[in-house]
Amino acid sequence: MTTVEIVFRYAVPPTEPVAVALAHVRDVYGIRSLRLDREARTVRVEFDATRLNPAIVAKLVREAGLEIVAELPLISLPPPAPAAS
Repeated sequence: MTTVEIVFRYAVPPTEPVAVALAHVRDVYGIRSLRLDREARTVRVEFDATRLNPAIVAKLVREAGLEIVAELPLISLPPPAPAAS
């Protein structure tokens, strides 16, 4: 098993039916966890990359009713160094 995490930003906070549908996404074989951060408007999905890929995970989240607007990087890159004069 190869565990991978992916983070999506969503546009509209999930309604109760969407939250229930997202809970069912956790039942999909290969999905290990799904965590919503309502303050940051993100959903973090941990999945088995030997069974699923990012496109399938995004499709599952969208089909649950959550409107994904962007996939976010997991690592923040440091700002570029100032140019030497």
